[in-house]
Amino acid sequence: MALAIRLKRMGRKKRPFYRVVVADKRNPRQGLAVADLGYYNPMVDPAAIEIDVEKALKWLADGAIPTATVKSLLSKTGVLSKFHGQETHEEDEAQTVEQPSSEENEQEEP
Repeated sequence: MALAIRLKRMGRKKRPFYRVVVADKRNPRQGLAVADLGYYNPMVDPAAIEIDVEKALKWLADGAIPTATVKSLLSKTGVLSKFHGQETHEEDEAQTVEQPSSEENEQEEP
């Protein structure tokens, strides 16, 4: 199942309010959501953005792809930087292998 992190429109006419949800890409915008991650209210000044960081990181790690608008919201809240920081940190740990230094090799060869 292809999952996307996207906005689900709520609110009344000309007063939009959005929920940040995880949903199947094939479902309509107002369709069934797998999980709610937070909300976005563009009508207040400044715009209110509330996202559950732990849930968002979990879904990003599971392969959910954010839409362009949600990607900008995630970057404003710092979720994407944490996610990319985790990815690079895990890759660094996997690539770190203890190798003998060149000085130790030189001492053994005489």
